[in-house]
Amino acid sequence: MSHGEGEGALVLAAQEMLAGGQSDEEVFADLAARTGKWGDCVLAVCLALGVPKTDAEARLREVEPLFADFAVGEEENLAFVLGHVFIMDRVLDEYDEHIRDLLGTAAGARGSYPGSLLAWFRTGELTKIFLYFAKTQFRGKRGSPPDFWAAMTAAGELLASQDDPDHEEVTAGLARCRAQAAAIGAK
Repeated sequence: MSHGEGEGALVLAAQEMLAGGQSDEEVFADLAARTGKWGDCVLAVCLALGVPKTDAEARLREVEPLFADFAVGEEENLAFVLGHVFIMDRVLDEYDEHIRDLLGTAAGARGSYPGSLLAWFRTGELTKIFLYFAKTQFRGKRGSPPDFWAAMTAAGELLASQDDPDHEEVTAGLARCRAQAAAIGAK
């Protein structure tokens, strides 16, 4: 498919499918299965989501080597692997960047975290990350509990000061973080 009219038609189809409620991965899988042009479909979905063309092309170059691991008929599996390509990075203000940095510090101090949280970091789902991490239980000698709970308490205080629909959950999470930090400090 040549760039231009064909690309425009794919982008339009992707926009319509997204507007109809399909996820970005479903749209990619459907278009890829119909056209067989996986690279063009990656670009189309990215562009339909609003990713700037130069960024969409860079994302495509990054994942093109993965295509060799899949065969025709495995478009849904490929879409699952490509899910991170379709994420729209959220630009945060200075206040939210500070919260994200604290949560990043907590993630490092935790010793590990699910890779799926990377999407939440990229999309700025700071409350979700905080609430997930607030449930952390340290086992063994993995990570640095003092650093983790200090960063989490600082992030929780900033989040709790915002008017957020999850305010009660954030406040409860902050209370847990403070209690864990105090318990570690008392040892």
